[in-house]
Amino acid sequence: MKQPPPDTTILLLVRHGATTANEQKPYILQGSSIDLPLSPNGERQAKSVGKFLSGMPVKRVYCSTMLRARQTAGEIAGHHQLEIVPLEGLQECAVGEWEGMDWESIKAKYPEEAHRFLSDPAENAYLGGESYGDVRGRVVPIFERLLEEHRGELIVVVAHNVVNRVYTADLMKLDLKRAKDLHQSNCCVNIIQRSEAGTHLITMNSVFHLD
Repeated sequence: MKQPPPDTTILLLVRHGATTANEQKPYILQGSSIDLPLSPNGERQAKSVGKFLSGMPVKRVYCSTMLRARQTAGEIAGHHQLEIVPLEGLQECAVGEWEGMDWESIKAKYPEEAHRFLSDPAENAYLGGESYGDVRGRVVPIFERLLEEHRGELIVVVAHNVVNRVYTADLMKLDLKRAKDLHQSNCCVNIIQRSEAGTHLITMNSVFHLD
């Protein structure tokens, strides 16, 4: 990928590498309270995405303040002699009392609340946590600012599953509750382009660079 034209911003939105919470079967919810490091597999994924992006003209590497995102961002930034820039507001969705639980256990213990959330996560929050609408309210302004500040540049943002799904759903103008049906693999790459023609999601959930 070449340097973008002066009126264009390219934003590469990456999900962090895997943690042990992601790899458990069934997986457990890992929101903004559990701050696990990358697992050995997650470290390999982060190195792979770092190598994949090493030949691109990356100007800045932003990330969530959470450890798993900072570690992944570090693997990317190192190839470009850049320091990572953690940003408040990009942390994963707060899942409240369901942090560390799997969905089978949640549905058994909190059947009404789980049904309400799964029916419309845009409006109904995780029990004691955030809704997708809450997440959109805090992350979209951050992405908008970065897209405007970096005209003529290519930047990377490393964030999280729900954050990425909510933002890509917003870009596609989907009903926000449909964000739960989108997929973001660990260390996937999404390509977003801002130009005079508007903001477009060019590529979503690319994982061809992973082993």
